[in-house]
Amino acid sequence: MASVPSLASSVDQRVADALASALPEAGAADPLLRRSDRADFQANGILALAKKAKANPRELATTVVGSIPTGGDTDVIKEIEVSGPGFLNITVADRAIIETLAARAGDDRLGVPLAANPGTTVIDYAQPNVAKEMHVGHLRSAVIGAAMVEILEFTGEKVIRRHHIGDWGTQFGMLIQYLLEHPHELDHKADGEVSGEEAMSNLNRLYKASRALFDSDEEFKTRARARVVDLQAGEPETLALWQRFVDESKIYFYSVFNKLDMDIQDPDVVGESGYNDMLVETCELLEKSGVAVRSNGALCVFFDDVKGQDGNPTPLIVQKSDGGFGYAATDLSAIRNRVGELGATELIYVVDARQSLHFRMVFETARRAGWLNDEVKAVQLAFGTVLGKDGKPFKTREGETVRLVDLLDEAVERATAVVREKAGKVGLTEAEIVENGRHVGIGAVKYADLSTSAARDYKFDLDQMVSLNGDTSVYLQYAYARIRSILRKAGDRKPAAHPELELAPAERALGLHLDHFGELIAEAAAEHAPHKLAAYLYQLSSLFTTFYDQCPVIKPEPERVVGENRLFLCELTARTLSKGMSLLGIRTPEKL
Repeated sequence: MASVPSLASSVDQRVADALASALPEAGAADPLLRRSDRADFQANGILALAKKAKANPRELATTVVGSIPTGGDTDVIKEIEVSGPGFLNITVADRAIIETLAARAGDDRLGVPLAANPGTTVIDYAQPNVAKEMHVGHLRSAVIGAAMVEILEFTGEKVIRRHHIGDWGTQFGMLIQYLLEHPHELDHKADGEVSGEEAMSNLNRLYKASRALFDSDEEFKTRARARVVDLQAGEPETLALWQRFVDESKIYFYSVFNKLDMDIQDPDVVGESGYNDMLVETCELLEKSGVAVRSNGALCVFFDDVKGQDGNPTPLIVQKSDGGFGYAATDLSAIRNRVGELGATELIYVVDARQSLHFRMVFETARRAGWLNDEVKAVQLAFGTVLGKDGKPFKTREGETVRLVDLLDEAVERATAVVREKAGKVGLTEAEIVENGRHVGIGAVKYADLSTSAARDYKFDLDQMVSLNGDTSVYLQYAYARIRSILRKAGDRKPAAHPELELAPAERALGLHLDHFGELIAEAAAEHAPHKLAAYLYQLSSLFTTFYDQCPVIKPEPERVVGENRLFLCELTARTLSKGMSLLGIRTPEKL
């Protein structure tokens, strides 16, 4: 495994060295290199440096250019020109582009380096509630979290997944009491495998029946409330019945995650109940240290900048006046566990933006208590709302919340129709049509989510998502399948890099973008921004389309070395697309 320095980093280093020798007193200087439409790169750092050194920027730029070797057989840079008040426009050598890409192609990781100082990140994502159906609101946490897990792991970070399911609380008193009095409500029809659909319909039926009884029968309500006390005291029969709800819910959860093509392992599911044993101690630590104080009997943490509409401070309530614990106590205990037991250096919470104030207060409390510090940071990767085509929160026609399984099934149905339309041309079997329909449908849903910055709301429009045109995963999947088809049609001709060739503009543009993959991954990981990876892949597909239109690969057949070099660019594009898509949790079928 060899990490390959990008062309940008090689150019940056050469310009930085030249700046240091032209102005030794300035020390290490940043050339401020970026991609440019005037040349391959533009360096803008000279202006700031000249200002600092009270030098003429254009003269300084000319001196710098004079000391950078260009145009030779081993030089990365082909030419540099000074433009405007002291910008450097830099063009890299065609040979350097192909040599760098050949080094990438020779590595399983495409030359992408591992992070210099990897840590341990705990990601809290995909948090459904026990005995409740997953709806469209659960989609984003699962999809964004899973992509961040893959991206961070690819950079060498140790990632621990945590699914903080809602498996505790007063509603379980009602459910458990009902099951105790109607013991066969969660029984399964047959001994074999239970479908997620059957598990959820059992839970739904029981939930509705127990709710109706709770609302209409005072005696049942009293028994249900007493059952909450038994649950919190850990009474064995009550706990055993509670466990049945958790197990039945997991059958359902795992079936939904399976549809989403997501791998969720049992040890990673640590619900609210997983921190029960720590709650009392968490409260004691906060109270003893003075971080939390008693106010009207409740244990509270106050903040100068958090006030209610009446102007009075709004505290974070860690323990209620009746002795019960709120979400804050659980979340703070989870931080203690993740830092103290799991050794986390970073905590990422993929949670709806509407909970931002809660998490801001929880993180600040944990900092005051010393559980978070400069070495251990916590961030909320807050996400916006899924909207319908009308721009309002996504609901069914009846005004109900949309069930997640219905949404996924419809996406697969639409995608299968799109795949079937083209299946004759590429000779897909019925089994391949069904499998590809699933990969295209689920990919479409994930990509629509991930191609939008997490913080923004996005419109759920299936027609747009499964369209072959525009910024959709289907467009990227077709680009990949098209390249695989080109490589099959090439027959005996094999991809090979030829650095001696002069490159066409479309070849250069594609090559420079391919070379940027590693830097982009580092950026997406550091900024928790999977949408940047999605944007990179869309641009890669667009640049490939232009390249394929302008540079014949198969027909008309180009000269042998030119054809081999173009096949080499095709193959590296396919590998980069496939790797990038897999980091987003999206599959790339070989034929479409």
